[in-house]
Amino acid sequence: MSASQRQQLDQIAADIQQKNICPDLAKTATQLVMGDGNVDADIVFIGEAPGKNEDEQGLPFVGAAGKFLNEMLAAAQMTRSDVYITNIVKYRPPNNRDPLPEEKAAFWPYLVKQLQIIQPKVIITLGRHSMEYFLPGMKIGQIHGQPKRIPFGDGHVVIMPLFHPAAALYNGSLRQTLIDDFLKVPGVVEEIKKASV
Repeated sequence: MSASQRQQLDQIAADIQQKNICPDLAKTATQLVMGDGNVDADIVFIGEAPGKNEDEQGLPFVGAAGKFLNEMLAAAQMTRSDVYITNIVKYRPPNNRDPLPEEKAAFWPYLVKQLQIIQPKVIITLGRHSMEYFLPGMKIGQIHGQPKRIPFGDGHVVIMPLFHPAAALYNGSLRQTLIDDFLKVPGVVEEIKKASV
């Protein structure tokens, strides 16, 4: 199963390059950063865009925010190989600026395809950029850590918005909030599995 999933995900990367999505970003980035982890995962984490370390290594969440993400995964008794991690925008924006609305819109169909191939039970959005696509008009400060079931593709998916790990690195009070929210994730996945039996 996962070999064909991996091939389909590789095909998405090839399509992005062939169709020259966001050429201005592609010009200033080192490489395309598609995603990392288990292509058959129950949980997919979605950030906003690669940063400097991610751009250099070709993997999402490998800088300071990634280290914090790894710590939280360990606290919830998971590893990166249990989950899949990606971003909405697959090229690093210059100087780590926020991705522009048109950049997010250009990459959105490819993110949807990634999710359709992986078919996670839960999508965890990290930060407001990825949250607003799934839960438009919501405020992360009000709904963080609360699972929401939304229509997606032919069915439904559960979205759980969390603060971005980078925000927690700059704001100590957010750090504990994010850890507390994160520790709810395995329970949410278990609930969904029970409900779908």
